[in-house]
Amino acid sequence: MSCCSTGHPPARSPPLSATLAPITNMLDTAAEQMMINKDFQAAFDTCDRGLESLDSMEPEDSRCEEFRMGFCILGIQALAELNRWQDVLSWVLQQYEHQNIPARIMQMCILLYSKVGEPAVMQEAARVWLLCPLNSAVSGFRTVAELYLLHILVPLGHGEEARELIVGEVGSAAFTEDQRRTALDVVEEKERRDQEAPFDPNVSPSSDVTAHPQGSAFHKLAAMLRFLYRKVTMSRSGSFPLRRLFLAAVLIYVLFFRLDPALPSSFIWISKLYQLLRQMWTAMFAPYYQPLAQSKEL
Repeated sequence: MSCCSTGHPPARSPPLSATLAPITNMLDTAAEQMMINKDFQAAFDTCDRGLESLDSMEPEDSRCEEFRMGFCILGIQALAELNRWQDVLSWVLQQYEHQNIPARIMQMCILLYSKVGEPAVMQEAARVWLLCPLNSAVSGFRTVAELYLLHILVPLGHGEEARELIVGEVGSAAFTEDQRRTALDVVEEKERRDQEAPFDPNVSPSSDVTAHPQGSAFHKLAAMLRFLYRKVTMSRSGSFPLRRLFLAAVLIYVLFFRLDPALPSSFIWISKLYQLLRQMWTAMFAPYYQPLAQSKEL
């Protein structure tokens, strides 16, 4: 409104210089290779060349850093698609110092390494970034602190460090009082669960299922299949819902793939499952093929 009242046109971004125009084209090319062509290696190579071009020129305006962040974001996505996630952090640190990594890139790295089950890789980098006083004024500071707490410290069981983060300078700058109380509750709940179910390195999660095939989960699956069979036998008119048949197929799939047919303990369950399937087949289709067979005999 002030621009209109004074008669001045609204401010516009200055046009790109001749040196920044090729950088824009390279960024567009990398995005096209990533999103449209699905050529992730070519996209990463283009991002690498774009970052090298930015390093070789003098920063003309703030848009140079925007281009750098754009190349890094696309490069991280390309490395993840190439299953080269191990190289992400080292590649990012070639472009930025620990304290100067943009908040959005830090968030992407934390989520990526948490997704692949390696949150400890980002622990030191995220801690250094959060303790830098200049980063506390960045708009994404609180999100980085939340991700560091929920995806690194809590999964790794670092309860004391998590409490120090929440009640210390980082927590005071990132969270409100209610958020700090909620975060402390999350840490305490995680510690309580760890104490109730201590980890035994000599017992793998799948060993219990192998050693005790008649466990509670197995009984539930068998009970659901028996319930499904009873529903089929009571619905010979053909009105049995199709979604329940689909559920049965899913349960059978899960049951087969949870069992190891090579184990002797699984033979009896496979035999029972085979008998149950034959009974279900007879209950569903006997009303149709029996009259047909009788008509042929006549």
